[in-house]
Amino acid sequence: KSPKGTSSRHAEMYIPTLNLKDLGLADLKEDRLHDLVDQLLPGLVLSRESSGPSPSPRNTGWRISHISTDSFFHNKHGGVLASLGLCRQSPTPLQMVSTGFHHWPVCIQSRGFKTLKSKTKRLQSGYERAADTESFTPSFMKGILMRDKGLDVDSLDKLLKSKNVPEAHHDAFKTGFAEGFLKAQALTQRTQDSLRRTRLILLVLLLLGIYGLSRTPFLSVRFRTTSGLDAGVDPVHLKNVTFEHVKGVEEAKQELQEVVEFLRNPQKFTVLGGKLPKGILLVGPPGTGKTLLARAVAGEADVPFYYASGSEFDEMFVGVGASRIRNLFREAKANSPCVIFIDELDSVGGKRIESPMHPYSRQTINQLLAEMDGFKPNEGVIVIGATNFPEALDNALIRPGRFDMQVTVPKPDVKGRTEILKWYLRKIKVDSAIEAEVIARGTVGFSGADLENLVNQAALKAAVDGKDMVTMKELEFAKDKILMGPERRSAEIDQKNKTITAYHESGHAIVAFYTRDAMPINKATIMPRGPTLGHVSMLPENDRWSETRSQLLAQMDVSMGGRVAEELVFGSENITTGASSDFDDATKIARMMVTRFGMSDKLGVMTYSDVSKQSPETQAAVEQEVRTLLKESYERAKHILKTHSKEHKNLAEALLMYETLDAKEIQMVLEGKTLDTR
Repeated sequence: KSPKGTSSRHAEMYIPTLNLKDLGLADLKEDRLHDLVDQLLPGLVLSRESSGPSPSPRNTGWRISHISTDSFFHNKHGGVLASLGLCRQSPTPLQMVSTGFHHWPVCIQSRGFKTLKSKTKRLQSGYERAADTESFTPSFMKGILMRDKGLDVDSLDKLLKSKNVPEAHHDAFKTGFAEGFLKAQALTQRTQDSLRRTRLILLVLLLLGIYGLSRTPFLSVRFRTTSGLDAGVDPVHLKNVTFEHVKGVEEAKQELQEVVEFLRNPQKFTVLGGKLPKGILLVGPPGTGKTLLARAVAGEADVPFYYASGSEFDEMFVGVGASRIRNLFREAKANSPCVIFIDELDSVGGKRIESPMHPYSRQTINQLLAEMDGFKPNEGVIVIGATNFPEALDNALIRPGRFDMQVTVPKPDVKGRTEILKWYLRKIKVDSAIEAEVIARGTVGFSGADLENLVNQAALKAAVDGKDMVTMKELEFAKDKILMGPERRSAEIDQKNKTITAYHESGHAIVAFYTRDAMPINKATIMPRGPTLGHVSMLPENDRWSETRSQLLAQMDVSMGGRVAEELVFGSENITTGASSDFDDATKIARMMVTRFGMSDKLGVMTYSDVSKQSPETQAAVEQEVRTLLKESYERAKHILKTHSKEHKNLAEALLMYETLDAKEIQMVLEGKTLDTR
């Protein structure tokens, strides 16, 4: 700063000087330190003595500038223009006041600055450092000044002298040094090239890995977008699947034959003003051949077949299911006439509900409803849906105009089971003496898939036993394994329990044999299977579509035969728990006779769907009627076993000897004949 009244317009700024002691680096070599300082901080003068400034600031990197004048214009153009009268500067009010009052200690500020020629680091100056500089050294300065330039590289001559190499070996030493240097250079170059190639390979592998993850099904959910889900759907042409491959569902085949005619010759029906059906719903238990029927329709009509599962339209992203529905129908319309088969339709066409957890869950079924019967025409595309849970379908989906036809695919009857067994037996090596009708009679309630599994199990059994073909024995074994579980030959049962089991199963067989409306006996065994120690299987001659009161009572009597036999032979104190499942079956039949079938004289023909909701008097009456039916059944079974006690004993002894008896052998024992063939 310049005080008021100073005539000089210039002021000389002194450059501060520092010594080694001020910087706390007195232990470094001065020559080396000054070289570093000259390169890093040009213009900074270090005194070689312990203190004292340099005599003159010249030959430094600093330049002294003029002190700022009162105006920017004067700073820029100097006093030349002012002397010519081109610029006049009026005094400031502060200057005018200060001129009138000289005794006021008022100072006018004049700003000054200085710069480095090389525009490097600026050093603040203008004040003397504190006297105690030895205890404080800037860390950044110390780091800069103490940074090593690198290891000093000695020349070969110095190295030869320091290593005391003889003069005769100097040339060899230099040659070896040069060769080593060149090899090191070549090695460094190869290393750099190898690193470049490695980086390139890793980059390519990384890109391929990311692309592969995006295509992986269980990870693709993170990388796929809605636009990528609109890929083309490829149809399947099924020329080798016809109605000849479908057995046991003749009524369903006849109904679907009309659809085949629609697809083969649509003009035959449209000329009369009729329209092609929009959809066919196949309803039936699992394994009855719904998917096979849909494939046969496409194969018979020789049209493209589009297959989709209902779960394929379900996705975590909003709108994906609807997009897939649109894509599927767009492709199908482009290739009409064709068949779209949606398996497990209930997973995509379930009843629509308001759910705060899934607010967009209805978009997929709404799109399906619009595609099947909306403003856009859907000619030539027939949708076949299959489900085993039709109660869950939305009402708007199963109305006429969408799924026009509903075809029931039931489990096959005895005739259908025979056809299915013959069809699958054709595919394996079998004995000519096999009777498929007998196996079909003993597989009531089996679906087509169950019968296929039965034939496969028989073929596996024959292969394990080392036989060349499948016989009736393997088929019976497979049927018993599916119905009752595998044999437990490793179970060690003592003679007492074997005897009780033999008389128990013989009691069932005797009652079944001498009761008029009971089912014919197929087999009796005391070989443990599954959870049971013995079993008597019944073989109906034909499928029963309905049962009479006499047939139901006969089933109850047969169930009571096991406990009655134990009581008559071993006494009431030695009865076992083996009759628990028999009592369950008998009680279920009696309760249904009273509450559902109207077969009670006391309660009449009224049905009771839920007895617990009835009055206490009605509940007591139902229980009393059930008890009466069970008691009467027990007495009838006891009368039969007392009358045929000799036959009962002979049959039990035969079971203890042979473990398993078929229907013919049981009849021979009851007639008093010996089993010489065994």
